[in-house]
Amino acid sequence: MRILFAGTPATAADSLRVLRDRLAGGDHEIVAVLTRPDAPLGRKRVLTPSPVAAAAGEAGLPVIKAARVDDDVRAQLADLDLDVAVVVAYGALVPAAALDVPRHGWLNLHFSLLPAYRGAAPAQRAIIDGLTGTGASVFALRTGLDTGPVYGTVTAPIGPDDTAADLLAALTVSGTGLLADVLGGLADGTARATEQDGEVTLAPKLTLEDGLLDWSHPAAALDARSRGVTPEPGAWTTLDGQRVKLGPVRDAARPDLSGVKVPPAPEPGLVAAHGRSVLVGTGDGAVVLSTVQPAGRTPMPAADWWRGAQHGQEVRLGRREW
Repeated sequence: MRILFAGTPATAADSLRVLRDRLAGGDHEIVAVLTRPDAPLGRKRVLTPSPVAAAAGEAGLPVIKAARVDDDVRAQLADLDLDVAVVVAYGALVPAAALDVPRHGWLNLHFSLLPAYRGAAPAQRAIIDGLTGTGASVFALRTGLDTGPVYGTVTAPIGPDDTAADLLAALTVSGTGLLADVLGGLADGTARATEQDGEVTLAPKLTLEDGLLDWSHPAAALDARSRGVTPEPGAWTTLDGQRVKLGPVRDAARPDLSGVKVPPAPEPGLVAAHGRSVLVGTGDGAVVLSTVQPAGRTPMPAADWWRGAQHGQEVRLGRREW
């Protein structure tokens, strides 16, 4: 089959590499890549190709850069004589007019067990919500947000230390393997899709505010949220009116942290050192800080930050006007 790959972020670039390896030497070929246009990055706002564009360049694949699938892009796709198009986090909806351009339509690799967590941040939201397991789905694109019938799923555990980056890396490998299997099924006529069934939940794109840690919340919830927003947009708090970035925090009551000395009634946002650990009080206990990055500084171990930040005075983190 002649295949179009559509995607944009680093996770999609990894999926493109895995899929090319899985298809190597077989009868299927990725003939082109669709990705979003170059975007300004860094302080100097230098126009930079997407990770998928970079991966396609490494592989010598033709690249179509477009913010959406308009009539011009649709015409380019029609010229490619496609059998199927696959999507992994392209970043824009495919309009109905383009769905029938490939002979077998469009497949989407989505990092949840649909219909749960439809949207842009399914793996991240699953961690934030405290789930212990999730998965990936390959489904046929239809009009609407992640609504099409599902060809297959794979499941994956969420470990107590897993960040969004860890979970996405694992799902990329297993999910892309599933995608390759579905492509084979489409080619030989054995693939079957079933309509989605179950409770629909949504997973909207994360914003900067999703990374703000509210110290009045339970420690377990802060642990989960900090891992779900790592690496993007990242966990953060404020100190003396300045935003401070944080690495994942850990619930001090977790069994694997049983050596941590937890004060009997830490106040939410109050920072204290106990043994080798730096703790912050929460709504029902404390969390252990891992790394801290004050404004204009590089990330550092929490213990190093504490030695420089304390100055013999109380340190309290929390929302302030800034």
